Formats: sequence, C-alpha cells, structure tokens
Amino acid sequence: MSAIGYLPLGLIDMEKITLVDVRNLIISIFICQASGLIGTIFTMDAIPTWYTTLNKPFFTPPNWLFGPVWTILYTLMGISAFLVWRRGLDEQKIKVGLIFFALQLFLNGLWTPVFFGLKELFAALIIIIILWITILLTIISFFRISLTPGLLLIPYIAWVSLAMALNYAIFILN
Repeated sequence: MSAIGYLPLGLIDMEKITLVDVRNLIISIFICQASGLIGTIFTMDAIPTWYTTLNKPFFTPPNWLFGPVWTILYTLMGISAFLVWRRGLDEQKIKVGLIFFALQLFLNGLWTPVFFGLKELFAALIIIIILWITILLTIISFFRISLTPGLLLIPYIAWVSLAMALNYAIFILN
C-alpha cells in the first residue's frame, strides 16, 4: 500500500472512500461551519462598536485572526465528527462521542450570542467553561474510538482555552 493512498495521519483511507462518505464529510463540515456562520450575525455589529470599547488583556489576538482560525477549526471539527460517524452508529461509544460533539457544538453556538449579542460577560464565561469541559469529554470519547478524530480537536480546545482566558479577563477588566 503506498502512502499516496492516504491523507496525512491516515485521516481517510482513500481506497475505501465512497460517495456516501463524501456526502457525509460535506454534511459534517457544513454543520460545523453553519454553527460558526450563525455566530457572525451577532459579531458583525458588536465588534466595531461595543467590543472595541471593552478593556482587553495584552494577549488579545487581533480581530482579523478570529475568522480564519474559526474557519479552520470548524473544518477540523467537521472532519473529526465525520471520522467518528463513518464508523457507524451501532456502538455505544460512538453514540456517546457524537452526543458530546453535538453538545459542545451547541454550546459553541450559544456562546457568541450571549457574549456579543446580549453582552453578558459572566454568563458567557460560564458557557465557555462548560464548553471547554464538553470539548475535553468529546476528545476523550473520540480517542476511545480512534486517535485521529481526537487529535483533530486539540487545536480547537487550545483556541477555546485562549478564548476562555480572554472572556475571563474581559469580564474582570470591565
């Protein structure tokens, strides 16, 4: 078997990919990207007005960085979910992993309207703490299924860790 038949880290065995796999991969990525897209409804008006007036810590990333980072993270999340979903839905550990995934995606989508829409910094902090925990549980669940889907979520939990620290600092400073 040549290395050409495989994506990096053995993401998808290219010789066994089907049209259903392609469809399900697109669905998985689309759902994750849609979650992020919904959040932009709340950020578009708030960033140039309310968010710029907040006191922020020294480690605040530049505003232009958030869009590209989240686009990449949502894509990785979609690939990760697809790789788990691709194994079928018969095993309990797969169902549990995908339930944790759905829960963290819901909390991810909830955080943005609470922070930027309602401007509720403390409520957003509580949500992002719970989000971080559910991401960790998702990673652990995915690792029990396969190494690659769990690894694909490591950049996500790292970024959410930064976002949680940022949310906390903004809450304290304002």
